[in-house]
Amino acid sequence: MTDKVIATNRQARYNYAIIETFEAGIALKGTEVKSLRTGQASLKDSFARLDGNEVFLYNMHVSPYEFGNLANVDPLRPRKLLLHKSQIRRLGAQLSAKHLTLIPLKLYFKQGIAKLEVALAKGKKQYDKREAIRDRESRRELRRSLKRR
Repeated sequence: MTDKVIATNRQARYNYAIIETFEAGIALKGTEVKSLRTGQASLKDSFARLDGNEVFLYNMHVSPYEFGNLANVDPLRPRKLLLHKSQIRRLGAQLSAKHLTLIPLKLYFKQGIAKLEVALAKGKKQYDKREAIRDRESRRELRRSLKRR
């Protein structure tokens, strides 16, 4: 069974060097699941932070459900990520020691449950980004030249 992707963070792989990825559940409230099923979510500018022994996701926008009632929750509220205690401890050690950050890469449904792919990442410098663009352009040129033959 394939996973249904709801939203991806396309800028993440451009702005950050991905070191390690984790799959985490998300604690959702009210009609947020129905809104996710209609694909109304955005991971742009979102990030995760370790608060004590818990991990929270900030700035993920989940649009209010169209047919919901007055009890719809704030679209930008912090959402708790559900990880194992050992994963949280390991993340905490790596985040503090190596000056890394947690960024969401992909939001999807796996067997009917909303999951988030979170990455431990280090920010790229401007010259790294230029190098990535140069590599992408050269691969594109190579494909074009092979296609013409």
